[in-house]
Amino acid sequence: MRPLRVLVALTYHRPDVSGLTIYAGRLVQQLVWRGHCVTRFTSRYQARLLPREPLPRIETVRVPICRKVSKGMIMPWLPVYAWLLPRKHGMVNVPMHELAAVLLALCTRLLGKPAFLPYQCDLQLPARWVHRIDDAALIPLNTGAAKFAAYVVASSQDDALCRPFLSRYFRKLRAIPPLIQVAAEDPHWTAQLQAHAMSSPCVGFAARFTEDKGVGYMLAAMPTIIEKAPESRAASTGAYKETIGEEACWQRLQPLLERHRRRLLFLALLPGQARPSFYRGCDIVVITPLNSSETFGMVQVKARSCGTPVVATNLLDVFEVVRRTGMGEIVPRRSSPALAEAIVRVLRNRAFYVQPQNDVELVFPPKSSARAYAGMFHLLRDSKRGGRCDPGL
Repeated sequence: MRPLRVLVALTYHRPDVSGLTIYAGRLVQQLVWRGHCVTRFTSRYQARLLPREPLPRIETVRVPICRKVSKGMIMPWLPVYAWLLPRKHGMVNVPMHELAAVLLALCTRLLGKPAFLPYQCDLQLPARWVHRIDDAALIPLNTGAAKFAAYVVASSQDDALCRPFLSRYFRKLRAIPPLIQVAAEDPHWTAQLQAHAMSSPCVGFAARFTEDKGVGYMLAAMPTIIEKAPESRAASTGAYKETIGEEACWQRLQPLLERHRRRLLFLALLPGQARPSFYRGCDIVVITPLNSSETFGMVQVKARSCGTPVVATNLLDVFEVVRRTGMGEIVPRRSSPALAEAIVRVLRNRAFYVQPQNDVELVFPPKSSARAYAGMFHLLRDSKRGGRCDPGL
């Protein structure tokens, strides 16, 4: 396939870490590996970040911000960037649930360039008046972005059929599972984590400490877990102290964190090569999202590939991994007692929930998503005239 220049837009790119930024980072890696040139189009959400970072095949362009509003940004120069950048690219990845989405999709359509819109989750912000305004404003923005995009990408066909928004765009829908990379266990990191006292039985939590991740319910389940599994501890990897827009949540959790301080192990954000060692060091991994801002749960597939079962909440697409592999339990949302009972049940009968690694990879082939994206790009290239890649730019 002829190399393309691809614009991958997202309000937060690395160094911010979330499911969205990880997914975008993997997409960029796959594009570069296949010979394309990529521009990461994002906001300058921290003053220390450079406006531009040019590299041979990956360039980062950050829009200046005027003010932060919760997790959003006011960027007066955004329309200028949204018009100029797509002109230099043959294909555009439009972000969902963002002001830039409809603006970038419209500019891309007017310029005659193809765009694809990954719809990775519904957005449900905490119940506060400012977030209700955000939710209402996003409806027309998302609708416009989907209207102007050439394809809308969902994580699964079932997910698309069950979400009212996606079902309206079925003719332009492509079902592509998340890009999941399962690395081999690193002996160095295994030894490092063992030195941090990751002793068994260990309950793992691999997510940011945010309200929608349900970490409060996990902490509230600790007394029951400790009562029935007295030697158990909980180990966490992920941003927890300085998560953007979640400072109030961190403060509310302080009483629970202090109560269980001796049972909690905070490993901050482990690099990708350390994650397999973390998952293998856990007896179980817990995924407790509260709303449909979470879909699929890439952590689940990684944990299962390392032989570690999970307990996940009963959200559409989140429980899909448990249903298809049988490696874990599904529990109701916002129920600490049910969560605690399921964790104890898996800890006591762990061998029953573990499946061979090859079986898990047959259900979720690691390379299938990259091939699906390549196929979509092939179709977009044939339907629209893409720009050539100049490696020197």
